[in-house]
Amino acid sequence: MSKFIIVGGNKLEGKIKLSGNKNSALKLIPAALLADSPTTLTNVPEISDVSVMLDLVSKLGVKVTKRDHEVTIDPQGLDSFDPDPDLSAKFRASVVLAAPLLVRFGKAVVTPPGGDQIGERLLDTHFAMMQKMGVEIKRTDGRYFLNWKKKVSPDIFLDEPSVTATEMGLIMASSMPDGITIDDAATEPHVLDLAKMLSKMGADISGIGSNVLKIRGGKLHGVEHRVCPDHIEGGTFAIAAAITGGKIEIEDFDFRQYPMMLNYLGYMGVNYKPGENSLTVLPSKLVSTRGKFQTRPWPGFPTDLMSPFIVLATQTKGTVVCHDWMYEWRMFFVDDLISMGAKIFIADPHRVIVSGPTPLMSDRLFCKDIRAGISVILAALAASGRSEIENVEVVARGYENIGQRLRSLGAEIFEKNE
Repeated sequence: MSKFIIVGGNKLEGKIKLSGNKNSALKLIPAALLADSPTTLTNVPEISDVSVMLDLVSKLGVKVTKRDHEVTIDPQGLDSFDPDPDLSAKFRASVVLAAPLLVRFGKAVVTPPGGDQIGERLLDTHFAMMQKMGVEIKRTDGRYFLNWKKKVSPDIFLDEPSVTATEMGLIMASSMPDGITIDDAATEPHVLDLAKMLSKMGADISGIGSNVLKIRGGKLHGVEHRVCPDHIEGGTFAIAAAITGGKIEIEDFDFRQYPMMLNYLGYMGVNYKPGENSLTVLPSKLVSTRGKFQTRPWPGFPTDLMSPFIVLATQTKGTVVCHDWMYEWRMFFVDDLISMGAKIFIADPHRVIVSGPTPLMSDRLFCKDIRAGISVILAALAASGRSEIENVEVVARGYENIGQRLRSLGAEIFEKNE
């Protein structure tokens, strides 16, 4: 188990370039299995979830070549529709592999995926969509066996704007000459990135960026595609600068991905200066001018940033309600912040009331999931004293070399492996 020792109180200053989007890379790799030739992805984040996905496709017969932030995927040797169950159980994105495997073999096996335990994350919407497309689903011994004998081209209205269901629908429909329409589709940046790559590969996709996608498929070819920058990482570094009173220039910053995030940061008094392709967060007097902040589907405030945002609220003057209606366990990590001295009232599993600013004290902490993990790291950076944070390897699932990159900004972080 890995551990961080963090001595807090340093202002973070300097430049940081964003990594490739975690959630994008994890869907572009399965999409590459549809091509008749190799696909090269650049700006690939070097994180453990991506490594596991590449191991999964390698075990299916796919040739994977890795270089510095670049991966070439040659699917011509693909010879199995049954992904390794142990690897599949490590993270939620493994379910997406069912989409290209159904296209290639007409069959796929799904092991219930793992990942962060932040609440119920059912596959109902995904399976309902696939069944409308003609997929037969049976469950045996805890695994799902999918069969796609007869392809149906329906107009699909998703029960919810599920990111993963939208992505799986995009991948499956990109092989269907008659095509489908997906209404109530998700519009997150990583969904757009997938749609753009599939279009480059030869699929006909209209409505990219909207809630209604029309997809008509055909023969797909390998391409070169750059993974879009990670907007969640961008928001995280902005909050890191704000809570430490520092100045950070965030490079490869795509402003189209940040309208609501910048609104929310502004409501908390965060001062920033836009650049041509960057955002500089300046030392700020943190005062809340709004009483309630909540997540909602894109382009609303993303659920993956709510945990770091709560840390920001502890250092901001005012009392605010932070509401994440999506996941009922998202808020449970605030016990760690309370033990550090934060004034937080847990109203229910979805809402906390934060009164700030409060000085944070060092503590022994534990990373419960990716976003809770980065949040206690942020809290330790703002706290006085020496904190010990265990299970930091979970953060490496979503943040590339986070200890080293924070050190480059002036953080005092030591890593220990036990």
